[in-house]
Amino acid sequence: MTAILVTGMSGTGKSTVLAELERRGHRVVDTDYGDWIEDVPHAGEARTEPLWREDRIDALLDGHADGALFIAGCVANQRRFYPRFKAVVLLSAPEEVLLTRIASRRTNDYGKTDAERALILDDLHTVEPLLRAGASAEIDTRRPVGEVADVLESIAGVSRA
Repeated sequence: MTAILVTGMSGTGKSTVLAELERRGHRVVDTDYGDWIEDVPHAGEARTEPLWREDRIDALLDGHADGALFIAGCVANQRRFYPRFKAVVLLSAPEEVLLTRIASRRTNDYGKTDAERALILDDLHTVEPLLRAGASAEIDTRRPVGEVADVLESIAGVSRA
């Protein structure tokens, strides 16, 4: 079993590269969709924080036996699972690229409001360095999506399924 975590800020291309990997025949899970995340009250604040449902992520990783599994997400409790991944790959892009992508994307409404964009920029400066410190590899997603998928396949030790 080879599991790769693909992480990064909003707009880095996680969903886009997962779609390409799926098109190539690999198993992919985008934890932004489906029942992978629960909103948990944020300590001492009125807001909630999205966290992986740990029982479901454990079951997903336990149940994967053959080939590569590419999982995408960016949540505060993902670090707990790092030892279970062959690699943790940070997708990154400059701030102006992220904002342009978020403004033009049609598949996800997150980042369309001023408040959401401000939070994304805050995360870029505070969370991304933490992700970088825990990552085993980083890919600049200004590259074509096919090249990003090629690098992820190489990291996983697989070719097109």
